[in-house]
Amino acid sequence: MHNTGPVLVTGGAGFIGSHLVERLLAENRQVVVIDDLSTGRLENLESARNHPGLQIIVSRLSACVELPELVANASCIYHLAAAVGVELVIRSPIHTLETNLHETEVLLQVAARHGTPLLLTSSSEVYGKSDKASFNEEDDLLIGPPSHTRWSYACSKLMDEFLALAYCRERGLPVVVARLFNTVGPRQTGRYGMVLPRFIASALRGEPLKVFGDGRQTRCFCYVGDAVEAMMRLMNCPAARGEVFNVGSTEETSILDLARRVIEELGSSSSVELVPYDRAYAPGFEDMRQRKPDVQKLRRITGFEPSTSLKEIIRRTAAAQE
Repeated sequence: MHNTGPVLVTGGAGFIGSHLVERLLAENRQVVVIDDLSTGRLENLESARNHPGLQIIVSRLSACVELPELVANASCIYHLAAAVGVELVIRSPIHTLETNLHETEVLLQVAARHGTPLLLTSSSEVYGKSDKASFNEEDDLLIGPPSHTRWSYACSKLMDEFLALAYCRERGLPVVVARLFNTVGPRQTGRYGMVLPRFIASALRGEPLKVFGDGRQTRCFCYVGDAVEAMMRLMNCPAARGEVFNVGSTEETSILDLARRVIEELGSSSSVELVPYDRAYAPGFEDMRQRKPDVQKLRRITGFEPSTSLKEIIRRTAAAQE
């Protein structure tokens, strides 16, 4: 970190951002949040709203007149502001591309002028349609066609990565990229297609858990607190600068099994209902059968290991919804 000033968190009122803000405040850091509340919510920061070390600015990055001063004074930047969620991406591809590309470029330009270290959150979506058993940071990326709007998100996050790494190589900006894999936990909303909060909400109401497709597609769910720990370790690790890291769990779970485990853990009377993709999503959707991270690089550089079981993730997420 290049000075002892506050930590700047873009998208700090979002699901992951709010957990990061709480963790930073708990470590006695001063924190400035910039969030336009397009998907974030001030309620996510309810426990921290009155903390003397927290400043919240409601604005897009490109419209924030204080941005140059904030970046100049910041010790580091966590850039989480982005359009998120499959349903939102399919519904609003222009918003997705503009938000994820333009806002990131604005921030990188300012950060480069001051040499402020920056962590960019990317996504496992950049691995696209590859059918590998697990994804390594150096793997080739196979993105679907532009006629399928779902891939606008993957392309925008990948361009964010290229931009950030270019600023690192050409301008000397200290950058690290964290590719997040299926981060879950309290405050995640099901509004934009996120599967675990949607399942839990249905189970708590005793309604059928709707599983899209045949349910045999697998994902690796990482608790948000574990993801935050990994991100903070990467920010504080000089050897991580200029590098890309997968961040996630390696425990695979099918979506059908996830539904059954949610019902079991919550003692719900809900059933499971299989719903064809064409009934669940607008045209332009594709799903991947598997998405598992290879986290050897993250483990080698930071020593990070996720510590929260899926059972505990379900319990904590449900407790926050009740």
